[in-house]
Amino acid sequence: MDAYVVIGNPIAHSKSPEIHAQFAAQTGQELSYERLLAPLQGFKAAVKVFIVNGGKGANVTVPFKLEAHALADQLTDRARLAGAVNTLKFEDGRILGDNTDGAGLVVDIVQNAGVALVGKRVLLLGAGGASRGALLPLLEQKPAELLLTNRTHAKAQELAAQFAEYGNLAAAEYAGLSGAFDVVINATSASLAADVPPMPASVFSRTTLAYDMMYGKQPTVFMEFALQHGAVARDGLGMLVEQAAEAFLLWRGVRPETADVFAALRGQLNQN
Repeated sequence: MDAYVVIGNPIAHSKSPEIHAQFAAQTGQELSYERLLAPLQGFKAAVKVFIVNGGKGANVTVPFKLEAHALADQLTDRARLAGAVNTLKFEDGRILGDNTDGAGLVVDIVQNAGVALVGKRVLLLGAGGASRGALLPLLEQKPAELLLTNRTHAKAQELAAQFAEYGNLAAAEYAGLSGAFDVVINATSASLAADVPPMPASVFSRTTLAYDMMYGKQPTVFMEFALQHGAVARDGLGMLVEQAAEAFLLWRGVRPETADVFAALRGQLNQN
């Protein structure tokens, strides 16, 4: 039976095994999928042992996405531009690195939330790894404008310059934001600290989708702030499921249906 893992530290909280178990059952794929706790200084060794033991692929979570990028023999375009890898495929003695986070985000917004990005005005909050992974898939949707903002403006400028050739992308300071956006995406870690990025409330309107990459039983503080100012809010649980489906497609050549898996995870969150 083909073996897959999700590698991280910590890893006990990961929902990936149950997601991929449902994907496998749905698509009739014979595989196993487990959690693998790698030592903080032992990621590469853990991957090598897994490959020797017949492993076919791995998802990678914090804090190893940069190390996974360095370990790969070959990178997809989206992984190369993101500078981080969350999916590894082991085949013919080589390691392929991919980043499925941004693709999962786009599918959740466009297909699941039903919000088109083509020709729209989009605001992306944060210039860290989460934003790097999202930029190329977002720009491929051809938004009319994609503004990137960050507490440290120079970091947003640097990132915008790196991706400028792929679409209409610019950096802006929080204080300089004006007018409402069609989509506002929170790619910062502010929600983990129950904090809200310092954007003006005017970025929201009644037709704005406010999307937080974080998720939980309750709406995040970012989502609550957006809702208070008339926006529609959505958390990142769908992104989690959709990025997993992208990884499954890379490994198995079939993209599973995600609606039932999403509903099951949402039900579990609401019960806890």
